[in-house]
Amino acid sequence: QVQLVESGGGLVQAGGSLRLSCVASTGDLSSLAAGWFRQAPGGERLFVAGIHPSGSATYDAGSRGGRFAISRDNAKNTVYLEMNSLKPEDTAVYFCAAARSPWAIRRTEYDYWGQGTQVTVSA
Repeated sequence: QVQLVESGGGLVQAGGSLRLSCVASTGDLSSLAAGWFRQAPGGERLFVAGIHPSGSATYDAGSRGGRFAISRDNAKNTVYLEMNSLKPEDTAVYFCAAARSPWAIRRTEYDYWGQGTQVTVSA
């Protein structure tokens, strides 16, 4: 069983940056693909970015103009999401997830989920 804990969310002004972290408090994250999703109020939980278990490849939704970057440190059992040039429309709860499938994109492919961390971007 893998338990994921996110941190790093908060309130930031438009144009600012945040780095989200997701650590596996139990289990081994290094053998799993990892991804970030986000869910705005009243909206669906949408894929943001994913990373292969090895960290050798990343993939994203392609709609954020390169502002977001996912990375991982398997020695620390941690995945990160670097977010730059934040916009008010980036406001959402951000969820970390892990999957046994190495190229997981769809929400249904992810097996483990964190509780989420709130990101609020003010205009």
